Amino acid sequence: MANDVATSEWSFATAAELTAALNAKKVSAVELAQDAIAQIERHDGKVNAICVRDFDRALEAARAADAARGRGETAALLGLPLTIKESFNLAGTPTTWGFVAHKDFIPAEDALAVARVKAAGGVILGKTNVPVGLADWQSYNPIYGTTNNPFDLSRSPGGSSGGSSAALAAGYGPLSLGSDIGGSLRTPAAFCGVYAHKPTYALVPSRGHVPPPFPALPFQRDLAVTGPMARAAADLALLLDVMAEPDPWDAGVAFSLALPPPRHDALEAYRVLLLDSHPLLPTAASIRAALAALEGNLARAGVTIARQSELLPDLAATARLYMRMLLAVLSASFPPEVHAGAQAAAAGLDPADQSLKAERLRGIALSHRDWVIADGGRARLRAQWRELFTRFDAVICPIMPTPAFPHDQATEDQEVRRIAIDGEAHVYVDQLAWPGIATLPGLPATALPIGLSPEGLPIGVQIVGPWLEDRTPIRLAELIEREFGGFVAPKGVGG
Repeated sequence: MANDVATSEWSFATAAELTAALNAKKVSAVELAQDAIAQIERHDGKVNAICVRDFDRALEAARAADAARGRGETAALLGLPLTIKESFNLAGTPTTWGFVAHKDFIPAEDALAVARVKAAGGVILGKTNVPVGLADWQSYNPIYGTTNNPFDLSRSPGGSSGGSSAALAAGYGPLSLGSDIGGSLRTPAAFCGVYAHKPTYALVPSRGHVPPPFPALPFQRDLAVTGPMARAAADLALLLDVMAEPDPWDAGVAFSLALPPPRHDALEAYRVLLLDSHPLLPTAASIRAALAALEGNLARAGVTIARQSELLPDLAATARLYMRMLLAVLSASFPPEVHAGAQAAAAGLDPADQSLKAERLRGIALSHRDWVIADGGRARLRAQWRELFTRFDAVICPIMPTPAFPHDQATEDQEVRRIAIDGEAHVYVDQLAWPGIATLPGLPATALPIGLSPEGLPIGVQIVGPWLEDRTPIRLAELIEREFGGFVAPKGVGG
């Protein structure tokens, strides 16, 4: 195996760089598609990021893009090769969400986001792997097997958009589509050293991003979002703009929404609250060290930085409320016997038990009345965040407590699994505490790489921004990337 993942000058180029090359006629869309396909064929036997290959249609789309360019046409993604998460409907290909019972389900129409990517001239190479039900920070299932981290094949690429993050890190096109309810965009980005953006809740319509065999109708699952992934921060905005128009089928949001510009265009103008610790879960020393280095760089660049604020919502209370509301959502798909068992376990809880596991059980048993009360708590939380963002422009904090961890498929019961944080075992599912900071109030959050661990694993953090001000965290990520560097390609695939 060669010592470098790249097979050409285009393999790790950004979407902006590839568009410039296409505009200058330095390369054709067909050549870019062929280059990405060659990269997949060279490395994906080990990485296993692409679970559904759609190369023939990709080359056909690339030829159409070249013809359109020859006619003088323009479009945001015209001729750019990219991938999409397996959970998005792509007409004529399987959508399984990793469920064996639905391995032969083939939707007849594209998800709305996919249709928009195609309309913008994107060349879809295929679909990327996911965990069963999109319910893990690993990406393995009995249909397509295990996706490996290109930086270390023995480790997870993250989940549930792990196939997309691995594809980006391995050079399979500059863009991908993913989704997030428990860090499923941001965790894979952090583990593979790429970028992702969790949009403001309901900003991007999710029609056609539903588990099989449900119909592709307008539907916004509570807490869940779909969003862009890339190897460069500016490319997130490019893909977000393609995806984010309201769904014309949804009468409740049939209007055009113009996102406000970023609060600042100069790095030194930003006011940042930087966090590296959570009251309910420790943070690995490598993550804290990377954040400290980032803090020093930002301070030298003139950024106003605080380490604490009385305006910050109670992170422990946030985590507990998030666990209840998240499990109320997820448990809707539990088999009746599993749901009944969890309800019985919740009924036996000590009222004084405030562990996150206890809150997850309570969420499974949540009545509609209790959910309405919880939703009121979320509204108060949003008001607190709104007040905080009058003093700060962004909050920078971890996405997960560690870099990418080793594959762990010994048990499907995630409550039994443990994650090692600096040698100490902690409940695997409790890692939800960090991504939940932005998920519960529905805030936009941009994941960005800020360095490598002593083991050579990517370290990523998230920039949480104000409600509907998605361009602010994306722009701050872009400025950090420009000043201090961003994505670094793995040497070989897995070493």
